[in-house]
Amino acid sequence: MGQHSDQHLTQRLKEGDKQALRSLIELYKHMVYTLALRIVHNEEDAEEVSQDTFIKAYQSIEGFKGDSKLSTWLYRIAYHRSLDYIKKNKRKPQTTTLEWEEVSNIQMAEKVWDHMEAMEKRQVIRRALGKLPGEDGVILSLFYFESLSLKEISGVLNISVNSVKVKLHRSRKRLAALLEKMMDKQTISSYASK
Repeated sequence: MGQHSDQHLTQRLKEGDKQALRSLIELYKHMVYTLALRIVHNEEDAEEVSQDTFIKAYQSIEGFKGDSKLSTWLYRIAYHRSLDYIKKNKRKPQTTTLEWEEVSNIQMAEKVWDHMEAMEKRQVIRRALGKLPGEDGVILSLFYFESLSLKEISGVLNISVNSVKVKLHRSRKRLAALLEKMMDKQTISSYASK
């Protein structure tokens, strides 16, 4: 969604337009749910956090100044709501990855084999991301799967851009170490070459 569209939707929300709230939910429900799921690690809890996120966003839309993109602002709310939910339920944060795009219309047996091999690798990466502590999996997912910039991640996590860079670097190292334990060197090199 462009900056102009963000401004228009924000204005409509500030005017109390219920259809604008429906539009906000429709536009961002997947990204909010996905982020919540990565942190709370339970589908029902992620749904509850998502609903809470949109309620909080609607109630506090007057405080949105437009300094960041609307999606970044929603990510920040979802992130903090997820952490609040975990604190409330006294659980340790966990992360999981986004669902990966599936290959469509596989026509030859060779493609089926490649697909099965890729699925196995994705499962290993999902498990590895799930084993990363705290924010590590979240930062990697936001950067690689959601394509957020360092500045946007900084806004979501409410930390400096330099802190994001450091955490991203450390998270990559931790993920690589976990993957090395979980996958043999040949599998890693074949995955890296694709």
